Amino acid sequence: MEDHKDLLDLDRFLPYRLAVIAARVSKSMSVLYAEKFGISIAEWRVIAHLARSERVSVRDIHARVNLDKVKVSRAVSRLEEAGLVLKASNASDNRLLDITLSDQGWSVYRQIVPLARGFEADLLSVLDDAECAALERLFEKLHARLDENRDAPGHLPSEV
Repeated sequence: MEDHKDLLDLDRFLPYRLAVIAARVSKSMSVLYAEKFGISIAEWRVIAHLARSERVSVRDIHARVNLDKVKVSRAVSRLEEAGLVLKASNASDNRLLDITLSDQGWSVYRQIVPLARGFEADLLSVLDDAECAALERLFEKLHARLDENRDAPGHLPSEV
């Protein structure tokens, strides 16, 4: 019989747990907008980013929403076909396209935001104020730790 003490306990392994909860949250929230508006998780991420940043390129969106460039490009193309985003040549770099929300895109965004806020409130309702504040601090610390060495993906700086 093999010794199992060296096996990774996925139920306690932080990267696995974060990935599972993130996927579950995205999937659960997508029910709010997929049926009514016919948009995917990737498309919602693009819309949400455009609402915050206004005119950006696929490269900018890719860097911000943690989706690969192909998924971002496909999402932008589908959103353009649906009339939710507009593309225009970038004034300073002709290789890039600037993407913005159309009026219809803004309308969809404004309809989804209250649903998203309600979903978030319901999810966080199991936490008290102190736990919510602690969760926010923990996310900030983990982001800061990952940002310490962005030039070496997958590599965290060692403790000194």
